[in-house]
Amino acid sequence: MSESKRKTEGKDRSRRRFRPDGKAIWGQRSLDGPGVWVTCVKGKEKQTVGELYDLFESLANDLWPAESSGDKDGEDGSDEDDGCADDIEKQIAKEVSSMKRPRKETRFANCQTNTPCVVFISCKPPVDPVKLVTTHVQNVVNTGVTNTRYSQRMTPVSGSCVANISEIQALCQRVVKPVFTADPEKKYSYKIELRIRNHNTLTREKLIPELAKCVPEGHTVSLDNPELFILVEIFKSVCGISVVRDYYKLQKFNVMEIANVKNLRDEHAEGRVADKVPTLEAANASSESAAATSADAQ
Repeated sequence: MSESKRKTEGKDRSRRRFRPDGKAIWGQRSLDGPGVWVTCVKGKEKQTVGELYDLFESLANDLWPAESSGDKDGEDGSDEDDGCADDIEKQIAKEVSSMKRPRKETRFANCQTNTPCVVFISCKPPVDPVKLVTTHVQNVVNTGVTNTRYSQRMTPVSGSCVANISEIQALCQRVVKPVFTADPEKKYSYKIELRIRNHNTLTREKLIPELAKCVPEGHTVSLDNPELFILVEIFKSVCGISVVRDYYKLQKFNVMEIANVKNLRDEHAEGRVADKVPTLEAANASSESAAATSADAQ
């Protein structure tokens, strides 16, 4: 075997990962952790990832601003010394030190789904996917502006696990229980909103009763107008869960649909106002008629 071939095979082995069934996957990041599932226009998955990075970073900067004031204060305190001619070495050392600092860890990462129209962006602490998505959805409700072109439905998940019954139950307990027990006196109505894609092992009939067991006692099911929605996303071998409010009212978090509805309402409202405002010609004609009537009366 040639040296170049051995090196190539070594690199391949270093990139190789394995699924639970033993099949190899190559260099792609696994679908795990808190994050956001996003459906998008077919063929625009790459562009969707790019616009989501920009959108989520902008939202996160407002919701979870970076705590860098301490570093800035430390740097400002040494400005006088750095400005002196005899402290050039300190300036150089400071610049070298800043160059050696590790890169700031990104808050978002694209996880390959290898599926048309489906994107998953994982979120790292302190980002809360539910707060991230609901904040954006409310912004779209208020403004009719999505700040994206290809993104459609956004489904936040507070955690992910392997898609088997025991793991799903454990994840459901971790995600659901804190929300339902935050106010011990409050009893909620809820609905389990389950979506299964590219998965044929578990069925709705098998899953929903098991998920319902994770909800604390005293809370009731409401299929028409629940206060809380337990979102369960199963994609291939991964399951994600979150708890949200107003899911139906907010078009199931489909930001493209929300923007369309908002803009149509605004257009209709403007049309009604325009119908009530007389045109310039009509106003002039009315004035002339009134003047003529007054002259005849005199």
